[in-house]
Amino acid sequence: MKNIHTFHNLSKEVLCHHLVTQKDKTLPYSFSLALHTNEEKEEILKNRHHFSQYFPQKKFIVANQTHSANIHIVNKHEELGWKSISSAIKNCDALISNKKNIMLTILTADCVPILLFDPIQKVVAAVHAGWKGTQQEILFKTVQKMKKTFNTNPKDILAGIAPSIGKCCYEVDWNVAKYFKDVPDAYEEQHPKYMLDLPHINKLQLLKAGLYETHIEMSKICTACEVEYYFSYRKENACSGRFMSMIGLN
Repeated sequence: MKNIHTFHNLSKEVLCHHLVTQKDKTLPYSFSLALHTNEEKEEILKNRHHFSQYFPQKKFIVANQTHSANIHIVNKHEELGWKSISSAIKNCDALISNKKNIMLTILTADCVPILLFDPIQKVVAAVHAGWKGTQQEILFKTVQKMKKTFNTNPKDILAGIAPSIGKCCYEVDWNVAKYFKDVPDAYEEQHPKYMLDLPHINKLQLLKAGLYETHIEMSKICTACEVEYYFSYRKENACSGRFMSMIGLN
């Protein structure tokens, strides 16, 4: 399908399927896939149906993201949260599974989506890290959960840090920046503001968790700069559109 972003490292792996959606102005709401915002749900469901036709064997898993550090293990081949919010996984910002033919999804419009794949134990994960989740080290904790639950060796994990707002555009006050004052190069001070680098901080969490740096691929795409292709909550003045990052086992 057209209008997607993929990672080089993950694309080489035949055992997993991944992608990040982009805007498509020929579809309702520029192809937003979010049911929890202000668009007409019938139109969003049309978008989801249109998309899922490309993957007839996959069961899509959607969580009710709350900027938490909560992690959920998906252990059944069933669809959750795709056709209604009521069936979405509650209060969760990271999904892990070793089940085939399901697709773990993350919805964002500036926050950092991260996709993980362990080709040895055959495990995938999708993580949503805004500044609150990043401050709670949700990504580091997800790797630890993969290690504990599925015997994953972090050195085997391949990671993709998907399009998100970059340091170039993410201006925060000290009440946010202070949580990252001990993290190397977490922000650039432009008094009285701070330009926070969430993709970089999450990369450091992966390194801390034991991943090889060569196994971590950064998209290097800022959603606010590339607003033609990605929804940006900041650039678009609290937009309700969301794009989706996803990964699953074939």
